[in-house]
Amino acid sequence: MTFQSLDLPGYLIAAIEKLSYEKPTAIQEQAIPLILEGQDLIAESQTGSGKTAAFALPVIKLLNDLPPKKNNISVQVLAIAPTRELALQVSASFKAYAQFSPNKLKVVSLIGGEPIDLQIRSLDKGADVAVATPGRLLDLIDHEEIRLSELRVLIFDEADKILDQGFSEQIDTLLENLPEERQNLLFSATLPQKVVKLSEKFLKDPSCVTIDNGQTAVDVIHQRVIEVDPGNRRLLLQHLITGEKWNYALIFVASKRAAHNLAVKLNRDGIEAEALHGDLDQSERILVLDRFKNRAFPILIATDLACRGLDIHELSYVVNYDLPRSPSDYVHRIGRTGRAGHSGTAISFIDHDTRPHFQLIEKRAGIQLGREKVEGFELSGEAPVKAKNKAPIKGKRKSKKDKLREQAKKAAK
Repeated sequence: MTFQSLDLPGYLIAAIEKLSYEKPTAIQEQAIPLILEGQDLIAESQTGSGKTAAFALPVIKLLNDLPPKKNNISVQVLAIAPTRELALQVSASFKAYAQFSPNKLKVVSLIGGEPIDLQIRSLDKGADVAVATPGRLLDLIDHEEIRLSELRVLIFDEADKILDQGFSEQIDTLLENLPEERQNLLFSATLPQKVVKLSEKFLKDPSCVTIDNGQTAVDVIHQRVIEVDPGNRRLLLQHLITGEKWNYALIFVASKRAAHNLAVKLNRDGIEAEALHGDLDQSERILVLDRFKNRAFPILIATDLACRGLDIHELSYVVNYDLPRSPSDYVHRIGRTGRAGHSGTAISFIDHDTRPHFQLIEKRAGIQLGREKVEGFELSGEAPVKAKNKAPIKGKRKSKKDKLREQAKKAAK
C-alpha cells in the first residue's frame, strides 16, 4: 500500500515525500481511512510504529475541509500527551505534516515548565491545533483561558501513561468543557483495563484497531543482558562505548542525580555526554534533546523523561544502566531504538540483586534472554540464598488459639 492509496491530498503527499516516508506502516494503513470517515477510534500499536502520523495526517485533511471557524480563537483539535517532550514532538510533527497545507494551520504547545502567560497569548492570537500536557491543560481550563467550544477532534496519545499520572480523575472536568459533537481518538502502546474504562467515558461506538497484538518492539531489537557488579557498571559502559565504537546511544538511569553524575564522569574520561532529567528547566531540556537529535554529542544519559514516544532517528543503542521500575517501561525504553525499519541494540546491566526483577520483565514481555559476561567485568560472588521462613517453635510464644482459649476460660469464671 502507498500513501496515495489512502486518499490523502497532494499537499500531504508532498510533506510525506519531503520527510522521506516510503510507505505507510500497519497502524497508518488501518487508522487513516477510519479517521477520514469521521469514526471514533481506539488504537493499540507498539512503540515506534508511526502512531503520530496515523492521527495527524487525516486530522490535517479534516481541518482543511472544514468551513471557517466562527470564533477565530477557538481550538479545533486538542491532543493530550503525557510528557512535555512528547507534546513538543507531536506539535513538531503536526507542523511538518502541514507545511504545504492550503490553510496555514497554527499549532501551539501547552506544557508545564514554560510561562503560562506566553501560552495564553498564543491562544488569544488563534490556534487550530493545541497539544497539551494534562496539568497545564487543566490550569488553562480552570482559568478559562482556552476556548474549546468549536473543538472537532480530541486525541489521547500514549493514553496508558496519561492514566498512570492520575489524569483519569480529571477527565470529567475536561469533558464538561467540550462540545458534545466531536471525533474522539485514543492511541496507546498497550490497552490495560484502565485505558478501556477511560475510553468508555468519551468514545462513541468506536472502531478498534490492534496492530501486532502479542508482538512488541522487543521482537525486532537485538537485546543483550550483561551481568556486572554495580560498582563496575560505569567502567563496563565506557569499555563498550570505546571498544564497540558506539557513536549514538541513550543510557537510562533511575534518578536525576545518577544522570548528572554519570554524565560528569564520562566527560571526565573523554566521552562526550550530556544529561536529561527533571531538574533542568524546560528550555534546557529542549536544548539538550534537540542537540542530541542533531548528533551534536554521542551519548545522552536520561531518566524516564525520554522513555515514552520520543522519536530519535536511527538511534543505535539503548542501555538500561538501571533497570526500569515498571516492567512495561522496559518495552518503551528499548523502543527508542529499532524504529522505522532501522536496526538497534538494547543492553541491560543486571547483578545478583536485580536478577529477579529482570526475570519479571522477561515474563511480562514474553522474552527469555541469555546472560553475557564481559572479560574483566565479570559478576563476582554467588547469588544470595533466600532464607526459608522458619516455623515458630512451639511453646516459645502463645499461639492465637492458646490466647483465645485463655480468654474463654477467664470469661467462664
